[in-house]
Amino acid sequence: MRLAPICLFTYNRLAETEQTIEYLKNNFLAKQSELFIFSDSYKNEQSKPKVKAVRDYIRTVDGFKSVTIFEMSTNLGLANSIISGVSKIIKKYGKAIVLEDDLITSSNFLDYMNQSLDYYEFNSKVFSIAGYSIKVNTPADFKSDVYFKGRATSWGWATWEDRWNSVDWELNDINAFFKSRKQKRHLRKHGDDLLKILRDYTKGRNDSWAIRFAYNQIKSNKVSVAPVISKVRNIGFGGDATHCKAVYNRDKILFDVSGKRQFNLTPKVHSEPKIERQLRLHSSKPQRALGKILNYLIRKKIISSIGNIRYVK
Repeated sequence: MRLAPICLFTYNRLAETEQTIEYLKNNFLAKQSELFIFSDSYKNEQSKPKVKAVRDYIRTVDGFKSVTIFEMSTNLGLANSIISGVSKIIKKYGKAIVLEDDLITSSNFLDYMNQSLDYYEFNSKVFSIAGYSIKVNTPADFKSDVYFKGRATSWGWATWEDRWNSVDWELNDINAFFKSRKQKRHLRKHGDDLLKILRDYTKGRNDSWAIRFAYNQIKSNKVSVAPVISKVRNIGFGGDATHCKAVYNRDKILFDVSGKRQFNLTPKVHSEPKIERQLRLHSSKPQRALGKILNYLIRKKIISSIGNIRYVK
């Protein structure tokens, strides 16, 4: 198995970047993997010292087969950084594993990602591999370590060159999409929030690469492979986060600390109704509203932070 290169995107969060890299270094396959770190430039003088601190740190990183650093001379923003960076690496290697600077990975994250990339490479229904998963309850007779879902994740993921190159980043069909009730219903099936995020992008209210990637995956009726037990945990909920400003993370997960290195992957791409119902509930308006209420109460110090992670051995 030829290991996929790892693309890590950083900006100005030193503490989170240090944790991300330290956990990644503890992966079983770290010393055999090539790491490419992309450091975006500061957008203003206020962020300049923080960006410098991150760059000073990443120049010391070791523990991988190789470490290559790309330091941007101007601020690209997260979306342009990821699109240009992944395009550069995936063109050479044909596949890539992608992380941002606020993601803790399990020690078997790289095993899972590389095995999945190898196993599903020629399955045309699979568009991407997700390293992250919310907590899902599987049927009693469920034997696989993975399930399939229409929505892609931006919290630790991977894909192949042909899938990546098929993405229309300009969304040239977006006007026709917004006129089609059928297509909008199809998108909402994979998350009540997706339509709003997509509208916000088209109106310049966000600069999300992830919604464009997810939109292309869903409209082409492709799926992501996701782990039953998450191999990724997000630690980026706070003031310096690009998209996650909350202090409460409503995404309850099971985090893998088992050390398991071989995974039961299934060749048959199918939807599991019990899991689908849980995914739809998670992205529903009531659940998102509850998250906003809890964040308000925590910020006002009316309640304390709420734990939401269980570790699975």
